[in-house]
Amino acid sequence: MKRWIVVDGLDGSGKSSVARWITDHYEAMGDRVIVQVHPSDRRAGRISRRALQSKGKIMFLISTAFYVVDVLVSVSKLKGEFQKYDDVVFVRYLMGTAYLPKRFARLGYEMFAKVLPVPERLVLVDVSPETALHRIAARDDKVEMFENLPSLVKGREKVLMLSEGWVVLDNNGDEAATKRKLTRELENWDRASGPVQEDHATSPLTARDGY
Repeated sequence: MKRWIVVDGLDGSGKSSVARWITDHYEAMGDRVIVQVHPSDRRAGRISRRALQSKGKIMFLISTAFYVVDVLVSVSKLKGEFQKYDDVVFVRYLMGTAYLPKRFARLGYEMFAKVLPVPERLVLVDVSPETALHRIAARDDKVEMFENLPSLVKGREKVLMLSEGWVVLDNNGDEAATKRKLTRELENWDRASGPVQEDHATSPLTARDGY
């Protein structure tokens, strides 16, 4: 495995789009890329998602417990099934702790980061709570318990509080500008870690957006 990249952020921030752009970038260089979304389609992920689509503290605790199980399964695959891929992209990982009350969010993040492996390539997709809510409303999915404006405001405050060491990618505005910034960050990471792909390869993000 050449690269492990985490993409995180608020619901509605555009994490899946950013993961797709990363996939396009590296597949154009001939890499095999897998994207692992959390909660996943595994049993633990499905239970976590259904609990999030409910209400109440008990459902929150159930969602959290099964989310952790789901993430642990993904981590276990890093040295197994995922080794056949060149690049692994996790959508949602450490910033799940931002769902905790603010007084526990940093402690939860630090504990998570000590227990679980943490890659160097961390992307936080940032949007305003209003933009996130607008995008959530446009989806067909059932609304989750934190997908409301007050929760998104608090969530954004917490993820930014925890974002030290992350690349913060502003995804509020022009898509082409966001892609260009992402491409720069991917290329900077690759230069810093040494050559891992052919020099003549061209990213579809670079080519498409004239960067």
